Amino acid sequence: MKTTKRIVIAALFASLICVCTMVIRVPSPLNGYVNLGDCVVLLAAWMLSPLYAFLAAGIGSALADLFAGYVVYVPITFLVKGTMTVIVYGIFVLLNKKKKPFLARLTGGVLAETFMVIGYYLFEGLLYGFVSSLVNIPANAIQGAAGLLLGILLIHLFEKQKTLSFLK
Repeated sequence: MKTTKRIVIAALFASLICVCTMVIRVPSPLNGYVNLGDCVVLLAAWMLSPLYAFLAAGIGSALADLFAGYVVYVPITFLVKGTMTVIVYGIFVLLNKKKKPFLARLTGGVLAETFMVIGYYLFEGLLYGFVSSLVNIPANAIQGAAGLLLGILLIHLFEKQKTLSFLK
């Protein structure tokens, strides 16, 4: 795939991540919010190269925080969401050699979402204190589980309908 096409697709993913992050925002107990952006973050990891997925997820999620007024979260969101895609991609490549794409996606998604929960807990721990930051762990875990479930469902549907051929 040509570089221009990759950049355009990554930019589209960044936009979609931003919109999905902002369209449904459920406030979490400690100055954050639960959203559906993780679903598209995972899709980016499964559909793009690691660099383009990292940038799409990091930029899209960080822009959502910026537009929503969560400016303090912008840098950590960029790093956490971008790193999630690298984890998902790496685990998928490693485990899919055995031709078990569902298991590879599930394992990578669980590890990436666990990384997200821990990353935000540590960041919020520095901001608000580690004991009070425990209250956001369940909300982040629910967000991660929902994102993983929707992401696996969507990638399965895309593959079944052969709608991913434009990425080749």
